[in-house]
Amino acid sequence: MNNWQHKSIKTNGINLHYVSQGSGKLMLMLHGFPEFWYSWRHQIKEFASDYHTVALDLRGYNDSDKPAEQSAYQMSEFIQDIKGVITGLGYADCILVAHDWGGAIAWNFAYAYPTMVEKLIVLNIPHPAKFAQGLRTPEQLLKSWYILAFQLPFLPEFLLQLNDYQAIKEAFSGMAINKTAFSEADLNAYRDAAAKPGALRAMVNYYRNVFPLLFNNEPEWQILAVPTLTIWGEADTALGKELTYGTEAYVSNWQIKYIPHCSHWVQQEQPALVNAYIWEFLQRSSTPEL
Repeated sequence: MNNWQHKSIKTNGINLHYVSQGSGKLMLMLHGFPEFWYSWRHQIKEFASDYHTVALDLRGYNDSDKPAEQSAYQMSEFIQDIKGVITGLGYADCILVAHDWGGAIAWNFAYAYPTMVEKLIVLNIPHPAKFAQGLRTPEQLLKSWYILAFQLPFLPEFLLQLNDYQAIKEAFSGMAINKTAFSEADLNAYRDAAAKPGALRAMVNYYRNVFPLLFNNEPEWQILAVPTLTIWGEADTALGKELTYGTEAYVSNWQIKYIPHCSHWVQQEQPALVNAYIWEFLQRSSTPEL
């Protein structure tokens, strides 16, 4: 971590904090809820040998700006944030690696700006069309109960901060299959990030805008031509494995790697295997077929 640089970049009218290491082609990493750049700690150093690795704090998280308006947390804003980061760092495109909410943003960004994504790697987040389909089933609705709960005003933030943000810690320690993947220092880092002024409300506001995104004027998803790898921890209690089935109907060049006995926090719980799958995908997809 001593070689990691902490910087901020102005994009789409706000400042976003990021951590970076290495040089070369841009590998941009987007975290999920309730995380921050730290969830990529096992990948930043791993891929810095060949890439300029940049792990972003999404808007509303940790040391990035936290607009107060709920309307600031819409997919259209997230997409412009990422576009501004890529161009602001001096690149035309990137390898986009993303998990959970970051993955939802990455899917949408790849559709909006396919020429800016050389390769897409998404972890434990389905294609938006598959997620919308899943939320119409009782099984996934039961797993996604928290999305419904987060629609309430004020109460989610109050509950998340009770007992020194115990719910934030338990989101990791409770869901993980390998409990040793998260040290007390790791859990405290997530607590401290969530405790920053305005962070909890911003984090929950992502969910308060999710239903219009999924169901209002649902787009007809075209076939995405960007080479895409999905990595999926099979013991994810929030998102069912079946949400990955049929993704090939939406992505022309798609690979899937399932990791058994692994939770939603796949890149933190099984970092060596996740890193190996990413390396394999990058090397294979960059080698011309004979």
